[in-house]
Amino acid sequence: MKQLWGANDGSPKAEKLDILATLIDVYETARYPIDLPDPIDAILFQMEQQGLMRKDLEPILGSRGRIAEILNGKRALSLEMIRRLHGHLGIPLDILIQPIR
Repeated sequence: MKQLWGANDGSPKAEKLDILATLIDVYETARYPIDLPDPIDAILFQMEQQGLMRKDLEPILGSRGRIAEILNGKRALSLEMIRRLHGHLGIPLDILIQPIR
């Protein structure tokens, strides 16, 4: 594969590299699947990335008590909360709709 790296687009070497990369991707996806992160972990990660505090979630999730329940895994996210988190924090819906672990 090292010999194929940097091949000109459209060349036979580039096509061979593309096929090998596709085969590797299919193999890795089948053998080593990556699970989606837990919704709470995703929320906490986005909070950290955006420099947010729990109080910053109040307009999105409601009261401090509700936020604590959600982040401690004692309350599930409602559909409306999922929509707001997706809209405000950019967390993908497929992550947010999972059951909380």
